[in-house]
Amino acid sequence: MTGIITLPLVPLRDSESERSEMSTQLLFGERVEILEVHERWLFVRNQADNYTGWADRKMIQVLSPDEEHRLVHASSYCVSVPLLLCDKTVSNEKMFLPGGSLLPAYDCGRFSIGNEMYQISLPSKINLRETLSERIVNLSLQYLNAPYLWGGKSIFGIDCSGFVQVLFAICGIQILRDASQQVESGRVIDFIFESQAGDLAFFENQDGDIIHVGLLINDHQIIHASGWVKIESIDSQGIISSQTGKYTHTLRVIKRLI
Repeated sequence: MTGIITLPLVPLRDSESERSEMSTQLLFGERVEILEVHERWLFVRNQADNYTGWADRKMIQVLSPDEEHRLVHASSYCVSVPLLLCDKTVSNEKMFLPGGSLLPAYDCGRFSIGNEMYQISLPSKINLRETLSERIVNLSLQYLNAPYLWGGKSIFGIDCSGFVQVLFAICGIQILRDASQQVESGRVIDFIFESQAGDLAFFENQDGDIIHVGLLINDHQIIHASGWVKIESIDSQGIISSQTGKYTHTLRVIKRLI
């Protein structure tokens, strides 16, 4: 059984309770495989990144076999700005969609899910002269000052790994959800002076576990979600706080995915 997200954001939790910790969020248009049904809760797997968790069943729209077949075989448009206004033309309602949302069977600003029709106004066209590295960095700057939220994936609250996952998804690259998973991808960059815009920097705790990730703007600046999305200095040792001038995160490795 398959469901689809038709709300801007749906929290995915560690257990069957609204008091349970939110581990991540499901974005509009993402499809999930429903693995278990427990009264008002569904245990689901996000088909985009295989992340699993519990969601309130009223927040998941179950797809009929015919609708699932239609959407599986249709291309999707990925919302390429942090926030986009969408009109629901059947119910005559409006809602905002976060960056990274997927619009299935999209055609000239319109798409449908079930009995509802949706319409959006496209953002400005992508600058075709931008390299992929330039695009992902320019996109990241639009998230500046977004507050940190554990498990968050939108401009209204985002964590470090959700931040880079959404950026890469908008640019057509699907990566895993957690920093400890993301570090397994890409090519190692041996020295920070060899890094380039769009590389990912990963940081460790005292036990050697990967606990943080950020996007390099160049070989001495990083944008990352820590308290809020901000730009700070980085060197071969780690991130230097813009407020205190002290190191806050210990650099473990730099990876290049693009």
